[in-house]
Amino acid sequence: MSPQTLPVLDSATTAPRQVSGAEALLRGLLAEGVDTIFGYPGGAILPIYDALYDFKEQLTHVLVRHEQGGIHAGQGYARASGKVGVVFATSGPGATNLVTGLADAQIDSTPLVCITGQVYAHLLGSDAFQEIDVINITAPVTKWNYQVTQASEIPGILAKAFYIARSGRPGPVLIDITKNAQIDALAWAGYEPCTHIRSYRPTPVVRPAAVARAAALINQAQRPLVLWGQGVVLGGAEREFQEFIEKSGIPAAWTILGAGVLPSDHPLNVGMLGMHGNYGPNVLTNECDVLIAIGMRFDDRVTGRLDKYATQAQVVHLDIDPTEIDKNVLATAPVWGDCKQTLPLLTQLVAGRRYPAWRARFAECQAQETAAVISETLFPTSPELTMGEVIQQLNELTQGEAILVSDVGQHQMVTCRYGRLNQSRRHITSGGLGTMGFALPAAIGAKFGQPDTTVVAIIGDGGVQMTIQELGTLMQTGIAVKIIVLNNQFLGMVRQWQELFSGRRYSFVDIESPDYVAVARGYRIAGQRVVERPDLRPALAAMLAHPGSFMLEVMVAQEQNIFPMVPQGCSVSEIRLR
Repeated sequence: MSPQTLPVLDSATTAPRQVSGAEALLRGLLAEGVDTIFGYPGGAILPIYDALYDFKEQLTHVLVRHEQGGIHAGQGYARASGKVGVVFATSGPGATNLVTGLADAQIDSTPLVCITGQVYAHLLGSDAFQEIDVINITAPVTKWNYQVTQASEIPGILAKAFYIARSGRPGPVLIDITKNAQIDALAWAGYEPCTHIRSYRPTPVVRPAAVARAAALINQAQRPLVLWGQGVVLGGAEREFQEFIEKSGIPAAWTILGAGVLPSDHPLNVGMLGMHGNYGPNVLTNECDVLIAIGMRFDDRVTGRLDKYATQAQVVHLDIDPTEIDKNVLATAPVWGDCKQTLPLLTQLVAGRRYPAWRARFAECQAQETAAVISETLFPTSPELTMGEVIQQLNELTQGEAILVSDVGQHQMVTCRYGRLNQSRRHITSGGLGTMGFALPAAIGAKFGQPDTTVVAIIGDGGVQMTIQELGTLMQTGIAVKIIVLNNQFLGMVRQWQELFSGRRYSFVDIESPDYVAVARGYRIAGQRVVERPDLRPALAAMLAHPGSFMLEVMVAQEQNIFPMVPQGCSVSEIRLR
């Protein structure tokens, strides 16, 4: 049956009819607004793929080259589009190949619904071919999971999965469907989305008294500092956040997943927090009198040594997840709720102020950092190319309008620090898990999520080899993803730690790479290699102008370190500029 002649089954006037569990799943996905699926077929999920044949015009299926590539693509799609990413995989090794991506999505609060095939229900527990207990394996790295053994369960479980994945603090959900449940018939009378689960309260009731207490603390502050994270993005509260910042006049710093909520050049944006963040917000965290955390979780990479973190400050913490409040840093004034609801209430109560002396301290720190680090990073006088100047040249050519997808390592920190962003959802990276190999498949997903936006994957020579097979996905789909490989011939971040903390004992961090341009050419993708500075800008311009995907390899300094840096186990006040 062709897609054009599929019967309309969702009308209230249509009597229930029999459909397979696989068809019910696909109809449910359409009802949830799904348009793109990333996946890899196999025996245990074959009935779903057979049904998908009749839905090819309604659902775009992207055939990845590895299931881990599929789930990272789903993450990139979700992070760029704001929708739920959908991933298919078969049983056994197909399902276990999703685990890294599930863990990454769980810690970074990325909404996903992953569908895995499973052996027939009567074979469960028998060690059948490609059987694995995916429910117990993935329980620690999913927001919720469930094994379907009967076709009749599919519509209700799918609706519940989407509701859980996207509501409250988002996260990944996995549904494991036995083969018989995919094949067997059920009576289909339409799809009913889930809007309520009795035991699940994703949206807290905002308590005005808590907001008033937070406002009172802020209004008495002389040196307040705002720290914001991805919770602002996930709550769709960018406008509310900017209104709060601009009325209160408080300087604000960001975690890497919160980048772009305030434009890079906003006068109250004082930079990035954390181990490789800006000097000012790190040092001055330990000088502020009120610390206002909004949609961030006080990760160890932000706080450094906890017993020396902001001990002088009273803490206001706005978060939708109650488990994050008081988990690492005790809050003087906790505000539990969706920041899209709590921020306008707070804005109404805060006084409009400007803190000239306090903001001058950030300017002083910025000048100190520029003299010690930034000038030579972005505008080097050394003969070797730097990662920073590549990002700076890219900024000038894209004007902050591209989506930057960074992998994990030194290049990630450089991209976070120096990438120009005019809005949120313009920087996508693996934050909490730090997954090498994330960027290439995530960039593919981001391009499907935002097809009219330039997507640039910025990857190190180590990370790109972990998922380089996804060049095949680019080749087959024909989408345009720009890939910059910053090649320093080392596993750069590990090498930096070995230099600074292990006496330059470089233990297994020098990595040989293929000819990336030749590899790209093998996948029918254009490419170029840059070694000399005069060639850099023309090559970047050519990459951006090329109508399809493009691989640009840039040979950068081998032993360039990323500063500032808060050494592990140290206070944020001990941040190093050299």
